[in-house]
Amino acid sequence: MHPADKEKTTFITENANFCYKVMPFGLKNAEATYQRLMDKVFQGQIGRNIEIYVDDMVLKSNSLADHIADLAEIFGELRKHNMRLNPEK
Repeated sequence: MHPADKEKTTFITENANFCYKVMPFGLKNAEATYQRLMDKVFQGQIGRNIEIYVDDMVLKSNSLADHIADLAEIFGELRKHNMRLNPEK
């Protein structure tokens, strides 16, 4: 989520005010926005070594050596765009 958009997700409770630090999937159009982002970030790789559907990513490689190179490429794109994966997922 763009830092300037955080205030747009603010909600107030009896005890405190809160805002999201990352885009929650419960917001209208969040899934479509996320899919467009992933399509843009990985445009050179989709169909070649990765497939992405909403929040699922599948890496595909022809060999172990290719797999290691593909992982490095994907992690490089994630770092380049300051994105992180959730290891719990």
